[in-house]
Amino acid sequence: MRRLITNILLLLFCTMSLQAQDQKVQNRPYTDLRRLHFGVLVGTHLQDLEFVNRGPQVVTADDGTTSTQTIVMDQDRWDAGFTVGVLAELRLNTYFQFRVAPAMYFGTRHLMFHNITNLDQNNNPTEQVQELKTAYISTAIDLIAAAPRMNNHRPYVLLGINPMINLSGKDDDIIKLKQYDAYLELGVGCDFYLPFFKLRPELKFMYGLTNCLDTDHASKMRNSELIPYTNSVTEAHSKVIALTFYFE
Repeated sequence: MRRLITNILLLLFCTMSLQAQDQKVQNRPYTDLRRLHFGVLVGTHLQDLEFVNRGPQVVTADDGTTSTQTIVMDQDRWDAGFTVGVLAELRLNTYFQFRVAPAMYFGTRHLMFHNITNLDQNNNPTEQVQELKTAYISTAIDLIAAAPRMNNHRPYVLLGINPMINLSGKDDDIIKLKQYDAYLELGVGCDFYLPFFKLRPELKFMYGLTNCLDTDHASKMRNSELIPYTNSVTEAHSKVIALTFYFE
């Protein structure tokens, strides 16, 4: 019996020693107990556009003659953009937070138009290219569900909505986007508690909920030769993948 008690005590001592090794000194242990806190954010993102092509269309030339043309277009590459903003976060309880994060998104979309009716001398479709530069003002509204804190990190998931205002677009662009759009957001991240601040890397997927294509843009264009390219698409939905770093 004495030997059994000794073995149990040794086992308990070893278990407590292992637990003590797993536990670390917590940085900023009271930071999550604040009711309201603020921070800044910087990051990068990739913008994409999902188009619905019109297919064959009747084109009227300046002399009144008509022809049928088929023009297809897509975004043929992803260019990284830049994000900067601020945040305010409200603690709801131990596991849930409500966050509002006004920010600006600067980016470029590379659009390629292929006129498969008009062929060049090498029998390839003629092409038009547009660099669609964008500048958005956004106000992301997110609900965050976080796991219990483990030492100096804490993973979480988020769900939210992000209305945006488009500040870019010219009347001589082939494709022009509407001024307003809204995105559904879904993301994951992790809080890292450092000695002087909390760092939060976050990966977020955003999908546009509305048709962001300005369908009245063709009537405002001055170059009539580009109107068939403008009319080649009927609908567009925006998608964004954002990697953001929050500092609190």
